[in-house]
Amino acid sequence: MIMLGRLRRRRFPHGGRWEAALLSPAILTVLIAGLAFSTPREIAFSRLLPAAPALAAAMWPVLPTILLGAFCLLVMISLSFFYTDLGTPYTGAAIIAVTLAAAYTSHLRLQREETLFHIRLVADAAQKVLLRPLPCRIDDVEIESLYLAAQEQARIGGDFYEAVDTPYGVRLLIGDVRGKGLSAVGAASAVISSFREAAYDEPDLSGITRRLETSITRHIAAYPGPDLPERFATALVAEVPRGGGHVKLLNCGHPPPLLVHHGQTRVLEPSAPSPPLNLATLIGDTYRVDTVAFAPGDQLLLYTDGVTEARDHAGEFFPLPDWMGQQGLMSPRELLDRLHRDLLHYSGGRLDDDVAALAFAVLEHPSPIRPETGSDNNEVPGL
Repeated sequence: MIMLGRLRRRRFPHGGRWEAALLSPAILTVLIAGLAFSTPREIAFSRLLPAAPALAAAMWPVLPTILLGAFCLLVMISLSFFYTDLGTPYTGAAIIAVTLAAAYTSHLRLQREETLFHIRLVADAAQKVLLRPLPCRIDDVEIESLYLAAQEQARIGGDFYEAVDTPYGVRLLIGDVRGKGLSAVGAASAVISSFREAAYDEPDLSGITRRLETSITRHIAAYPGPDLPERFATALVAEVPRGGGHVKLLNCGHPPPLLVHHGQTRVLEPSAPSPPLNLATLIGDTYRVDTVAFAPGDQLLLYTDGVTEARDHAGEFFPLPDWMGQQGLMSPRELLDRLHRDLLHYSGGRLDDDVAALAFAVLEHPSPIRPETGSDNNEVPGL
């Protein structure tokens, strides 16, 4: 029963209809037995009894599956006292054979589920290292993050973000590695690790970006493949200096952030293009830093292309700038929660790409720093 309860929590976390599904083998057994006893023998509903342990193998542990098979066999033996020509030996042999096969199948399924469970624990630990929870506030900057995996079982991917408190102010990073799988995760890890060091050392954003370029180039070169020329990452580095007043942005081929100022939404296109990471040797390493006014009460949204490329049933992209312009004054957490909800509603619960977003604002009346950390929202229910 302990194992059955653990599997119920692991496989059927939503209760309700899932509880009924878990009981379906027992319900099927009772239904078949009732029909077998209450209908003429010519119909022979008893021949359906082997289906019950077969169904149990898909959701029950080994022992309950065997016990259900034994109960079905007892039902068949009881029926033989009322109807002597039901073919009880053949149906009984079928029940025994199916029950043994179902028990073995249940054993294999439990082994695979246990393996998957431990793999997901490792993935969760890796995610906490790669995309660690961000502090809700650094100095007088309020920060919140959002991560949505396109695949239900996914834990980590090529989208990444980070925020650190440095002597130069609050520095933030968001980016997206081209491609999927372990190669994208490794490249994202290399970029984040480099940023966590460079953000403290480099006095300007161009120096940070050159460090990121070096790190991802070395990482990709260490794992060559046929798609080597096409492996790169877009990134956006931001800096809010102490005292606020403005924000510095360096955009390396990333979707432009959105600034909300006095209720008006502005798309912050870079004044000059900067190369995506790992493409500087091809198109040059000239990096342009833009400075934008950023007053208390303003809000900035950084995001990956998974947000703007989410499609509805008609194939239309999610209209992020228009959506942003319709949102009233709210905190970064409220903004990302609403973005999370509306993205899933717009796409019908199916995302074609991972989604990462950072929202931050300078507090108008700073209060003591809260000790808790923000929410990442990494698992998507219902995807």
